[in-house]
Amino acid sequence: MNNKTVDVDVCIVGAGPSGALLSYLLAKNGVTTMIIERGSGNTPAFRGEHISAETENILEEHQLFHKIEEKGLLRMERVEFFDHGQVVKTITPQKDEEHVGIHVPQAHLISTILEEASKYDHFNHMVKTKGTGLIQSENGSYCGVKAIKGEEEWTINCSIVVGADGRYPTVRNLANIPCEIIKHGYDVLWAKIPAPAGWEPTVRLLLANGQQLALFTQTGGFVQIGWNIREGIFPELKKLHLSTILNPLHENFPELKENIQLHLQSWKDIVFLDVFSSKSPTWVKDGLVIIGDAAHTMTPTGAIGINAGMKDAYVLAPILTKAIRTKQFSEDILREFEDLRRDKVELLQEVQINEEKSYHTNFEQYSLLENRIGTLTPQTIE
Repeated sequence: MNNKTVDVDVCIVGAGPSGALLSYLLAKNGVTTMIIERGSGNTPAFRGEHISAETENILEEHQLFHKIEEKGLLRMERVEFFDHGQVVKTITPQKDEEHVGIHVPQAHLISTILEEASKYDHFNHMVKTKGTGLIQSENGSYCGVKAIKGEEEWTINCSIVVGADGRYPTVRNLANIPCEIIKHGYDVLWAKIPAPAGWEPTVRLLLANGQQLALFTQTGGFVQIGWNIREGIFPELKKLHLSTILNPLHENFPELKENIQLHLQSWKDIVFLDVFSSKSPTWVKDGLVIIGDAAHTMTPTGAIGINAGMKDAYVLAPILTKAIRTKQFSEDILREFEDLRRDKVELLQEVQINEEKSYHTNFEQYSLLENRIGTLTPQTIE
């Protein structure tokens, strides 16, 4: 195996939204940055793709938003709560707001950010590259990443390592940062179908057997469907006919029936996501920082995860820039990031839990749920 070495200021492991944005901001600030990702650069399906007004403003501030918009995005006009095919509650933009969220395909978001980052000489990007180890100096400070790319073994020497590698993070594990996994009692199934003619840019929510069923209008004329199911039930659920989860859609949205029949024909057309959140007692060590889902995994509720991760990158970039310029990489210096973000992130996690617990109250005032709130099990779905 060939051995190669590169020297940079910062090495970011993971090229999701938070890692990509951080790499762009650092390169723009004159910080020599290497971002590595295990995949080929094509973003996976069914990741968080709804950004908030705050994230929109961050992208606007750095002249990224309109470039992303050129590739395609979709502003959500409202959130609707349905029961028996009827809208029972509507959330619309507040005063001075233009939308209730924006759908941005991750392929559009990440590719645009990395393309803009590549215009800076300080930016470096390696795909199909797997981080395999961390390098520490004699005093224990992290100072590099070991990686494999094809038949090449890379040593990436750096002053600061950033773990932005998602909900199953290599960097956090290699740095021996503890993690508390919090289960929420449910998992999620995802699917995507073409939207019928006239389908409006909305988020539509309903209860099916006491669990949330959500429909997200997507850029390019699609509808993403998400079913909350009781935690651990998926293996048993797959033994039943697919109509088990499709019937509530037929009942509430008959206009979708034709496209459902064409595109959701077996369980192979359904993607499973195990739902959990996480907390770690620290996000920093000497020469190392973890951000986004690697530091604080979020659940799908409220599409908070992508926005929290990108805000992490926005807050961290000037702190790392200053650290590089002053050559101070200690845990005490890097902890400024954690001090600025931890309370806000943990509050968001509490909000998610409260929203999950109170979801059905959006319908209760209409007395439409009497005797119908139950637990999703193979016995109760028919």
